[in-house]
Amino acid sequence: MNKLKRILALIGAILLICMYAATLVFALIDSPTADALLKASIAATILIPVLLYAFILIARLLKDRGNDQDRDQSDI
Repeated sequence: MNKLKRILALIGAILLICMYAATLVFALIDSPTADALLKASIAATILIPVLLYAFILIARLLKDRGNDQDRDQSDI
């Protein structure tokens, strides 16, 4: 499990670096579609980490809630 977390963290870091690089490239390109791609890239750079953090937070809360229910049932 620990190895899986490290691999996922590395993939996430690489994905963030690629998104930052894409944002820089789209900002420097002089093309009609570059403006729309830049806006999409900036939005993805902000929204993807926020959504991932929310998913991790919800998963942690649900995991803790499941452990509490197991303890309550074992007391009966």
